[in-house]
Amino acid sequence: MQISPEEARLKRLKMRSWRRGMKEMDLILGPFADTDLARLDADELDAYERLLDENDQELYLWVTGALEAPAQHAPMLQTIRSVVENRLRYGA
Repeated sequence: MQISPEEARLKRLKMRSWRRGMKEMDLILGPFADTDLARLDADELDAYERLLDENDQELYLWVTGALEAPAQHAPMLQTIRSVVENRLRYGA
């Protein structure tokens, strides 16, 4: 059974989300990818993919708010932050 290009892309992005250089980023991006990637539209998936190309050390600082993120990543980082905050708040 062959998977669609969209399914292949989601699978690849999930793998990249769980196989980062920092365990902290695995634990932030992996669950986000598992639960929320399928809900993103094509432009948001493009933005997420560009975010995955960034250095983990900087990405961690951006996600946690310790360092201001570049404007092009701000919307996606806010989406990720919201999902993580809800997960922590509600235990989902």
